[in-house]
Amino acid sequence: MTHRQLYLAAYDISCNRRLRKALYVLRGYASGGQKSVFECFLTAAEKRQLLEEISQVIDPAEDRFIVLRLAGAKQIRTLGKAVLPQDGSFFYVG
Repeated sequence: MTHRQLYLAAYDISCNRRLRKALYVLRGYASGGQKSVFECFLTAAEKRQLLEEISQVIDPAEDRFIVLRLAGAKQIRTLGKAVLPQDGSFFYVG
């Protein structure tokens, strides 16, 4: 059985063309979302594929993209000019 984790994926993209492309990519992986933030239940392979696809869409000098693992998050990976959160541990209740 495939093990899935809950992730929160969010972006801030300055160009409308790249914004539409990123929205298209995220909708392919999301189980729900609102504006530029999406809940995604992903396997490790799906997460790698999502990051590969979105890295081909964003401009690292202008855009931001972040993927947060919500259940017991220990590592946060960001792309573009995103900044790692400075907050400590948090809990997701859903």
